[in-house]
Amino acid sequence: MKKKTVACTTLGCKVNQYESSAIEQLFMEKGYKVTDFNDYADVYVINTCTVTHMGDRKSRQLIRRATRTNPGAVVVVTGCYAQTSPAEVLDIPGVDLVVGTRDRSKIVDLVEGAELKGNRPVNAVADIMSAHSFEELPALVQNRVRGFLKIQEGCDNYCAYCIVPYARGPLRSRSLESVLEESKKLLDQGFKEIVLTGIHTGAYGKDVAGDLSLAVLVEKMSQLPGLRRLRLSSLEPQDVDFNLIDVIASSPVVCRHLHLPLQSGDDQVLGWMRRRYGIEHYRELVARLSKKMPGVAITTDIMVGFPGEKEENFRNSLNFIKELNFANLHVFKYSPRQGTAAASFTDQVPAAKKEVRSKQLIELGKKLRLGFISTFVGEESEVLVEQSRSEDNNLYEGLTDNYIKIIFPAEPSLRGKIVKVWGEKVEDDHLTGRII
Repeated sequence: MKKKTVACTTLGCKVNQYESSAIEQLFMEKGYKVTDFNDYADVYVINTCTVTHMGDRKSRQLIRRATRTNPGAVVVVTGCYAQTSPAEVLDIPGVDLVVGTRDRSKIVDLVEGAELKGNRPVNAVADIMSAHSFEELPALVQNRVRGFLKIQEGCDNYCAYCIVPYARGPLRSRSLESVLEESKKLLDQGFKEIVLTGIHTGAYGKDVAGDLSLAVLVEKMSQLPGLRRLRLSSLEPQDVDFNLIDVIASSPVVCRHLHLPLQSGDDQVLGWMRRRYGIEHYRELVARLSKKMPGVAITTDIMVGFPGEKEENFRNSLNFIKELNFANLHVFKYSPRQGTAAASFTDQVPAAKKEVRSKQLIELGKKLRLGFISTFVGEESEVLVEQSRSEDNNLYEGLTDNYIKIIFPAEPSLRGKIVKVWGEKVEDDHLTGRII
């Protein structure tokens, strides 16, 4: 009998990527074959994002693409857009099943069960705000050389602009035992690097009794045999205390790359955003990290056009970014999200001003990135070999521990291995080099 096929596509963050891998694994365990999203499939799963209006729009486009590719397929929509706007998703022709950010472990049963044999579409979106436990959704089959590992779910910050707490619910941490168990399974498969992901990663353990914390987890994972690299995904600045800095700086495996979302380099705007730190605290963090971890790459998110942001606020932010000399910037324009506090703020910034400010920061980000990369020309770096360049199969690319992409000649057998590479030249947003 021919196997049924499933195709999954993902928008948004590393957590979504992890969860898509887990969903694919659930289907494979039931005998499905995973195929490319652009191919004809029996089931399509669209894992959506709703951080910005653009995420919503791209989600709708991918849903419609699936229904065009195979009008007879079962189309499943999950993720944050499905959670916050199920009625919008249900109205899209061809959608059969909508599952939010809860009960993803039931997707295959819902697809194959009686629910889809009757009237469609089926709304299986559960109340996320009443979720109080971490949903175990292991992703042991991952089509990448870095193993993603989700350690927590939800966020209790409620920043004025952010829809995520409404899409993901309250903070829920995964047990230490479960994290370590999945880590060992990933290492047994040959992964050399594990990336810890979560919606509010730095808050790991704060919802449970006892002394569980991200620092404790990092200490435990640093002792795992076979782990060469441990990468921490985005950390909120208020969660990075001196103890955590000391732990990651002293670990032999933690990567020298930390993504600390700044959002604005102006204290007044940070207050309006309901962020839980000021620029002086952020400045101290970066200084301590740079001292404790030479060569560390500090990257950040910057928002332009938050309601009330005047030219002076933007200039303050611009100057602060230049002062801290980030390794990279992720710039995005404020996008009102229905249900958030900032959506009702009256002093909205015109789209044209957002565009101008965004372009300025993007250009600055490019200069900062090139400046950081260029300091590693004529240096030896350890690189995790990831994938071949499609235009030249003899060239491979990989990442240093501080998140610099290097392209170099290599053999296919080196994929997934860590090699020493000499950085020779800066090209665009990466280095070229050679194995030594």
